[in-house]
Amino acid sequence: MSPVFPMLTVLTMFYYICLRRRARTATRGEMMNSHRTVESNSRTSPLNAEVVQYAKEVVDFSSHYGSENSMSYTMWNLAGVPNVFPSSGDFTQTAVFRTYGTWWDQCPSASLPFKRTPPNFQSQDYVELTFEEQVYPTAVYILETYHPGAVIRILACSANPYSPNPPAEVRFKRFSCLSHLSTWYYRWEILWSERPTKVNASQARQFKPCIKQINFPTNLIRLEVNSSLLDYYTELDAVVLHGVKDKPVLSPKTSLIDMNDIEDDAYEEKDGCEMDNLNKKFSSAVLREGPNNGYFDKLPYELIQLILNHLTLPDLCRLAQTCKLLSQHCCDPLQYIHLNLQPYWAKLNDTSLEFLQARCTLVQWLNLSWTGNRGFISVTGFSRFLKVCGSELVRLELSCSHFLNETCLEVISEMCPNLQALNLSSCDKLPPQAFNHIAKLCSLKRLVLYRTKVEQTALLSILNFCSELQHLSLGSCVLIEDYDVIASMIGAKCKKLRTLDLWRCKNITENGIAELASGCPLLEELDLGWCPTLQSSTGCFTRLARQLPNLQKLFLTANRSVCDTDIEELACNCTKLQQLDILGTRMIDNRAVLELNASFPKVFIKKSFTQ
Repeated sequence: MSPVFPMLTVLTMFYYICLRRRARTATRGEMMNSHRTVESNSRTSPLNAEVVQYAKEVVDFSSHYGSENSMSYTMWNLAGVPNVFPSSGDFTQTAVFRTYGTWWDQCPSASLPFKRTPPNFQSQDYVELTFEEQVYPTAVYILETYHPGAVIRILACSANPYSPNPPAEVRFKRFSCLSHLSTWYYRWEILWSERPTKVNASQARQFKPCIKQINFPTNLIRLEVNSSLLDYYTELDAVVLHGVKDKPVLSPKTSLIDMNDIEDDAYEEKDGCEMDNLNKKFSSAVLREGPNNGYFDKLPYELIQLILNHLTLPDLCRLAQTCKLLSQHCCDPLQYIHLNLQPYWAKLNDTSLEFLQARCTLVQWLNLSWTGNRGFISVTGFSRFLKVCGSELVRLELSCSHFLNETCLEVISEMCPNLQALNLSSCDKLPPQAFNHIAKLCSLKRLVLYRTKVEQTALLSILNFCSELQHLSLGSCVLIEDYDVIASMIGAKCKKLRTLDLWRCKNITENGIAELASGCPLLEELDLGWCPTLQSSTGCFTRLARQLPNLQKLFLTANRSVCDTDIEELACNCTKLQQLDILGTRMIDNRAVLELNASFPKVFIKKSFTQ
């Protein structure tokens, strides 16, 4: 045989190794370029015409600027054809998230970040949209009408919200060992992802990222955003999904090595979404006999633990497969005192929790936000995990965890006696009666009930028994009938309260403000944005300024009655003020704002100067 052929074989193997290494180590932008190589060679049959469709429905989201009882500035505006585009500017018919910039993380109510959060997970909010027809996506267009650049990730789901049975090629079944009932699981694929970047222009644009080709049809698209680099709220008008009915066929010109397969393996593991692989690694109990552990045998146990503290959860699970010594360290419950599972929301399920259970007996901080939706986590699986791992819990994050029901809150109240922080933000599917169980958590210091269905009776019970509260969020809680009664109870029972969010509470008056000001002198943060029943003429804002000298953040957004006198009182009495939102006010002279800014150069003032 000619020596040329062995040489070609060696070169081919070397080429393959180089491609695989490049796919595993390349930057995200380089990997996207690899996808473009495949996509540019794909072809569509003339009979496989492209389908173009706008979103039919908004099925889930983490927050929005608007009210639960209106359409202005709400996520529901993303459904249907554009309302504003191609016009630019601030329009109420667009979808707007609750926050922007970094000031949200700098206020007194901000929570400390979790350790071991993967650096490539930077999503702050999300919205999920459904479309009429399932297609293989060829493009996703996002119509941004004001301060674009917040979208950092686009995902597609194999689930069809309008069909009870998933396609056979994209589903897999898990049997519960307890109930012997089967559960269908779906999968999410990242179509496009990028780190937050600064977009200097504030004008409207049609954002058209180059998306990855996937092997299943979809009509469920998820946008994840990070608004930390924005100078103002981003506004989205519509989302357009382009796709074909039949699976695209790759051209023969395409390389024999499918770059999609390489990148899917490398990128998803790096991104932390491949919890299936983690589940296998969690369950590996037996390691092969191997050589000694080298210099690790000479290191103190505590030093190795300290080194491993810098690894992400997937890396920790991979390292556990190397040798018995490191397996022992990686399975030590001390490595799981702070456990952030939010970055792995797309694949986290009951099996994941079951494998983690033995390692999390000492967990104190647990983040399950965004997880468990569409049947991935069951009430039984969650309850079983907390019964083993809940005794030491101090902080529990469950934002947008729609698997929760009354039984889950009952289990939390019974199994987590030391709980001090509970976040149920946007858990809008929880029934009102479920919140009664929170009153049993008498050690609570932080409670977030933003966009929940908590009712007045349950909330009064919580306030009565949880007198240690320091941070309380009641923004957009539309089922509370009389906020003055709530404010009176807060003033009487929560003497240690430092931050209070009453964003869009519909009926608080000067009487409730008086109770708060006299009963909670330690308040450092107060959000009264979009509270239309407060009137400056009653002296309520003057009372706040005089009785709450520790205020660092005050939101009076869209209160048309705020006047120069209120600003002058704040300048005289609230010397620690750092953030003031008077956006939408019309009776304030620019001179008063400039004087306040001169007195406190570091204060961040949100104000529209349009009179």
